Amino acid sequence: MNSDSLISLKDEELVGKFKADGTYTYFNILYKRYYSKVLDKCFSFVKNKSIAEELAEDIFSKMFEKLSSFKHLSSFSSWLYSITYNHCIDYLRKKKKLHYPNWNRDHEIPEIIDETDENISRINYDNLEVILELIHTEEKALLLMKYKDNLSIKQISTALRISEDAAKMRLKRARTRVIYLYTEKFLKE
Repeated sequence: MNSDSLISLKDEELVGKFKADGTYTYFNILYKRYYSKVLDKCFSFVKNKSIAEELAEDIFSKMFEKLSSFKHLSSFSSWLYSITYNHCIDYLRKKKKLHYPNWNRDHEIPEIIDETDENISRINYDNLEVILELIHTEEKALLLMKYKDNLSIKQISTALRISEDAAKMRLKRARTRVIYLYTEKFLKE
């Protein structure tokens, strides 16, 4: 197969070929296809180019190790982004000693906030970026997985290693926190 026909293969086909014969060429195509996207996701969490590059390289090492266990239960990109989010969250947990239940307890929000998707969609992009830096890393990851990567609750729960009910509850809380912080920061001024 020539390089042009290899590049035109779908992700899942490349994974299948890699699993069949372990040829590094297939992995390399996936690496080139996704490196900048993974790097951008890492940077959105750590805001440091060199750390983001290290994290991205670590993620691709993990991907290489786990590629033979990819089960096609979701798209390859969703699977890779799950690894990415987990790795970044784990890094930040260790670095900043972030434990979500403790953090959430220390950052209570009123229960009467309307956190519907309609209210979230009213927030402009620049303000949303500011707010995303104020919330917990796991909440940010949940919102990005749901609204940027369009992952299902099941995929999110698997990625974050929590139950589906916990994913739903944390997603609701994350939306509530975004609306609350947006209101406090941009509408009360």
